[in-house]
Amino acid sequence: MLHFGLATTDEVASELASRLRAHRLAQNLVQTELAARAGISRKTLTTLEQSGKVSLDVFLRIVSALGLTESMSTLFELKHKSIREMELADQRRQRASRKHT
Repeated sequence: MLHFGLATTDEVASELASRLRAHRLAQNLVQTELAARAGISRKTLTTLEQSGKVSLDVFLRIVSALGLTESMSTLFELKHKSIREMELADQRRQRASRKHT
């Protein structure tokens, strides 16, 4: 399994595409059927599975059509390392602070 922290963006995209393909096959879906469920063309699905290069919208449509949306719920969750960070998180930042030059 690919370690995302050490991978290039192309490698991560390819790995995610492979995982989605594996889910499609595990559900015994042909590309045409999954594409129809996702509201995309079969060619677009083929592009994803071969290169991992599709728009975020297409990626999310496929994830949803495969019933995997819930598994994304913890993706990019802000993880706190200390009690102080948890307290500060309650004050939700609206924008990044200015950089001093």
